[in-house]
Amino acid sequence: MQEWKLYPFYQLRYNNNSLTIATYNTEYWFALKVFYNKVFEIEESLKKDKIESYIPCEETMVVRNGVKKIIRKPVINSLMFFRSTTKRAMEIQQQFANKVILYTKCRESRKIPLSIPEQEMNVFMLVTSSGERGIEYLGEDNPKFYRGERVKVIDGKFKGAEGHICRIKKNNRLIVVISGVCAVATSYIPQEFLEKQP
Repeated sequence: MQEWKLYPFYQLRYNNNSLTIATYNTEYWFALKVFYNKVFEIEESLKKDKIESYIPCEETMVVRNGVKKIIRKPVINSLMFFRSTTKRAMEIQQQFANKVILYTKCRESRKIPLSIPEQEMNVFMLVTSSGERGIEYLGEDNPKFYRGERVKVIDGKFKGAEGHICRIKKNNRLIVVISGVCAVATSYIPQEFLEKQP
């Protein structure tokens, strides 16, 4: 498994002008580590620039001055995703210098922005936006999250999600991973809702 790291923008290097046409035209999902609890502020700025973003959140009721209010609360502190070209992702890192760090990966001794496969991101969004209670953030991506049986959920709130089944606290839970970024575990899923995958 590749090692993934966070690096500030100034450590990203492209030798011999190796930014390709795809870098300028193809959009991917990218992940940001956001400092000082500013995920919603960054989300708003990206929205103004017409850049799609996603923050794994749950709705929580709070009481302020005797008034009940439903607010969005990040499920995973300091983490957000956005969709753009690789070139724009690098510009976003520069635009929000000292507020965010773009997740990167190593390729040929260089650090390049970590693009997230569409299918992986779709499954992650399906699970983390389901509104289901009991979803648990398991921290950074880890080889142990790939040990269980690979399955697809064929019924229920997580229908369509794919991942590995692990036993956590005596329950079968689906582990959904964004490679190099994070992993989450769903609430309990009945065995009959699961279909083995090759």
